[in-house]
Amino acid sequence: MTLAPPSSTASLPDWLSYLEQLHPSAIDMGLERVQDVAARLPLSSGAVKIVVGGTNGKGSTCAMLEAILLAAGYRVGLYTSPHLISFNERARLNGEIVSDAEFVRYFNMVEHARQGVSLTYFEYSTLATLAMFAATQLDVMVLEVGLGGRLDAVNIVQADCSIITSVDIDHVEWLGDTREKIGFEKAHIFRSARPAICSDPAPPQSLLDYAKALGCDLWLFGRDFNYSGDRQQWAFAGRQQRRNALAYPALRGANQLLNAAGALAALEALRDRLAVPQQAVRLGLLQASLPGRFQILPGQPTVILDVAHNPHAAAVLEKNLGNMGFHPYTYAVFGMLADKDIEAVLKHMAPRIDHWFCAGLPGPRGLTAEQLALKVTSVLAAEQKPGEPPVPVSAYPSVALALEAAHKLSKPDDRIIVFGSFLTVAGALQASGRSV
Repeated sequence: MTLAPPSSTASLPDWLSYLEQLHPSAIDMGLERVQDVAARLPLSSGAVKIVVGGTNGKGSTCAMLEAILLAAGYRVGLYTSPHLISFNERARLNGEIVSDAEFVRYFNMVEHARQGVSLTYFEYSTLATLAMFAATQLDVMVLEVGLGGRLDAVNIVQADCSIITSVDIDHVEWLGDTREKIGFEKAHIFRSARPAICSDPAPPQSLLDYAKALGCDLWLFGRDFNYSGDRQQWAFAGRQQRRNALAYPALRGANQLLNAAGALAALEALRDRLAVPQQAVRLGLLQASLPGRFQILPGQPTVILDVAHNPHAAAVLEKNLGNMGFHPYTYAVFGMLADKDIEAVLKHMAPRIDHWFCAGLPGPRGLTAEQLALKVTSVLAAEQKPGEPPVPVSAYPSVALALEAAHKLSKPDDRIIVFGSFLTVAGALQASGRSV
């Protein structure tokens, strides 16, 4: 039976419900269908297009680019995914989250252009956002890749500059189970004879080989750009440009200078089209914000939110926790999707956690609290040293209840780390009465 599109008076939730049912699978890698529909949409734009991919660090890099470019006076469109609480978070025009009405307008446009072609939720959203950005007089588009690169819908865009932030193991069922396979997939956002920035300090050979065969202008961290710093400030060094006496980014975490350096390398590579003064860089780095990336909520005990859901991100999170001041106890509110490498994430984080509050997550991919608690208990038992008491593990049907239990047990000087999935962080934000 053919699914009827929403009416002319339908709301954004109506449209999102329609998008969720339109395609038989949530993820369907490939560009043929999305290119077919794109050919019938007005997507042409003179804006500079920066496409950002990578396993971790994409969102932070996009947020810094947006903030710096806005501070420099440019008109900027930002597209990211997934969202935490509201779908509207996925697109911003000149720093403002796009309204329901605007999304509905461009969903209608995609529907008329679709002509029966089946699109996934992400493909549909991407086309609507690209049409919206094309209709707006923008100077720059900053576009985050959803998954991988080669077959991701964002890859229909001919990037003026591409950035790969990091390459690590995630989404193995779609991208492969080695860094070499994943690097090959991600490298396909590069374009011939155009700047291609790689912030990963140890890029896989597959990425280097693809960039060489393609003939792109490859910028490598440690060879073409770098950073240095002390306790007060840091400096960026590119091929021809130095930016000194920079304040540390407002975004917290051990890898944010690496992300910032990649963003500044892209701006140097594009300097003939986008002049960015030093003050805009300073201001942008201080103003960039991104919920759920080592986000610390005000109050006591200290509550930290982080969307770390793969081994690389968990390793960074563990390092960030180690760099914080002393806290007597650290409690984890932990929720994960079933298709993630939970064991590897736990092995990174286990040394930091004194009590695990496992939260059930909704949806077909979400683990129940009991399923997750069993996995946590198993890994902790294998890691436990002789004579050590077992670390407590408890289960709660929702993030809100797990967070409430952690608050009840903690004292003002303790800390609670909420991590494991975007859904986990979203649940904590909603339970705390916060918006994005």
